Amino acid sequence: MQQFDSIYQRAVARKGSAAALENKISQPLSVVQLKQYSDDQWLEEFTRKIFQSGFYWSVVNSKWDGFREVFWQFSVEKLLMMSPEMYEQRSQDERIIRNAKKVQTIAQNCQMIFEVQQQHGRFSDFIAQWPEDDIVGLWLYLKKHGARLGGNTGPYALRAMGKDTFLLSRDVETVLRAEEVIDGGLQSKKSLYAAQRWFNQMKEHSGLSYQALSQIVAMSVGDNLR
Repeated sequence: MQQFDSIYQRAVARKGSAAALENKISQPLSVVQLKQYSDDQWLEEFTRKIFQSGFYWSVVNSKWDGFREVFWQFSVEKLLMMSPEMYEQRSQDERIIRNAKKVQTIAQNCQMIFEVQQQHGRFSDFIAQWPEDDIVGLWLYLKKHGARLGGNTGPYALRAMGKDTFLLSRDVETVLRAEEVIDGGLQSKKSLYAAQRWFNQMKEHSGLSYQALSQIVAMSVGDNLR
């Protein structure tokens, strides 16, 4: 695939050598490793990414021990029993970032995880077994059934947890437009599935993970490692 070879060589040139480029690339977890997560850990990461959206990540991270205390270590079982009034009360706790609307997403995403559990046994298994050649389908599932997991929030959470996914960062978008893969809105289903097909072709050609491909594409035009 000439497109990938050209992108790869451009990334190598920007980083100085193939070795330097390879040293910056990270790899996703295996299906077995992903299944070792508890469902509570998925709820926690979704919540972290929701609060990090539009906010300084360092501030969110500095408050995270407080979040874990206030929300019972993100125990899905316990949080399912919390009333709306309890969520409202805890949204004002000084140990966390006080944003009532974002706090409410904990209840909604907890419910999403619970509903998946009823069908698949464990949310971790559901995520681990989702095919990466339709990772956009998983993004759309999280957007539809979860709260504030659309845009890049859901994908960034998946990446943080080690699920193999490409990301539509600004640098990746720049390449997708330059290669005429997309020409419309980035979050339209047409553009999302066009990007999926393009990354599928590159994976078939290169044998690399979607995560590695995404990072190479990003580094071919910028310094973003997404």
